[in-house]
Amino acid sequence: MRKLVIAVLLMLPCPAPLVAQALSPQVRGFVKVDASAIALTHVRVIDGTGAAAREDQTVVISKGNIESVSDGTSASVPSDAQVLDLHGYSVIPGLVGMHDHMFYPMGNGIFGEMAFSFPRLYLAGGVTTIRTTGSIEPYADLELRKQIERGQTPGPKIHVTGPYLEGAGTFAVQMHQLSGPDDATKTVTFWLDQGVDNFKAYMFITPAELSAAVAAAHKRGAKVTGHLCSIGFREAASIGIDDLEHGLLVDTEFFPWKKPGECPDKLDYEFISKLDVQSGALHDMIVDLVQRQVAVTSTLPVFEMFVPGRPTIQQRILDALSPDARGALLNNKVRAGDANVIRQRYHADSSPWAAAFKKEMEFEHDFAQAGGTLLAGLDPTGMGGVIAGFGDQREVELLVEAGFTPLEAIHIATANGAQFLGELDRIGTIAAGKRADLVVIKGDPSRRIEDIENVETVFKDGIGYDSLKLIESVRGVVGSR
Repeated sequence: MRKLVIAVLLMLPCPAPLVAQALSPQVRGFVKVDASAIALTHVRVIDGTGAAAREDQTVVISKGNIESVSDGTSASVPSDAQVLDLHGYSVIPGLVGMHDHMFYPMGNGIFGEMAFSFPRLYLAGGVTTIRTTGSIEPYADLELRKQIERGQTPGPKIHVTGPYLEGAGTFAVQMHQLSGPDDATKTVTFWLDQGVDNFKAYMFITPAELSAAVAAAHKRGAKVTGHLCSIGFREAASIGIDDLEHGLLVDTEFFPWKKPGECPDKLDYEFISKLDVQSGALHDMIVDLVQRQVAVTSTLPVFEMFVPGRPTIQQRILDALSPDARGALLNNKVRAGDANVIRQRYHADSSPWAAAFKKEMEFEHDFAQAGGTLLAGLDPTGMGGVIAGFGDQREVELLVEAGFTPLEAIHIATANGAQFLGELDRIGTIAAGKRADLVVIKGDPSRRIEDIENVETVFKDGIGYDSLKLIESVRGVVGSR
């Protein structure tokens, strides 16, 4: 059972970037709007603060920044501005993806770096800033960040996470296994010197190793998140971790059979689905995380894939996948709903995932309602049906299904991530003086959240990129490069 859950969750697992001085011809081919001054007129503004949408607004962009946001009837538009009439469109802040890997599951515990396709899909989906939240090839991620900053390749601004901080016993051959606290300290220090700005602890890390890693990271102003198994959420919070990935479905502290410092052999989703969010141990865990100001990153899309009957796999996802990746995904989805497979895997007549998924949503909503900081990501792993950009949009839709209003869900996926990264003064909401990282959407996602998929133009640092061109450029590629 433990191997299954590990496979589920990883097949499941910066410093402020410089503005490019010039764009390469390759990047220029995806540019839709580029002028010293740009006016988005008659547009609905959903500013990311959680406030109500404002109709018929004019957003003026100048030299990569938002110069003004004002009512359309009184707006002052520079005479030299390129004017876009956006009747029927909405603009939201660029999404801040907080669990947005650069790799994809290739099968048999191996993960491939998608350095070509994923940056394009993140940007196309309206994701203008990402935290990689675990790197299989950290040098590749660091070099990719440099290329994007120099204007040599299209993509979002990247906060590179160091290589997984994993303990002995990992299933993944691409992960270094820490030998103890000294190794954890050395690893963190080394990768901070290389340019990463955050870390992710993983499933078999020991409490002593996590303590050493957190101390070394905090000494340099870096943060540590974790997808944990050997350590429960409350213990990790007491150690000083800053963030916890995935939520309730990976927290092992509630299992009576868990031993201290060990990842339990059995992870029982039916057991988890019966926990009471309103009282008892789970409620106490929520209170503890809120009091210690530990964030939780929601990754609902990767869990949804394991619920029989959902989601309907969109054609745009199938079109983006390579033939091999597409075939593997469809085969995995069939197996996830196969009655014989379910009986063999879970020793039950029905899958526990539907109830567990519902409980995860309930946990995330209650955590946020209690004052916790909820972040949003996609985790493009699992069985391969969650891919860059599209999965980030799906995450926002699922937050609404979990009980958040569309405005709240957009706030979680924009402002909350920016605040956690220490960049809320620059990105995350739409306001004068901030960077012009904006997503132009046909429709009104404040009323119909599914409209968040209708991205047409993505502004990053005031340059508008053509979403459809970026998507078309990676047709049939995801899963290979």
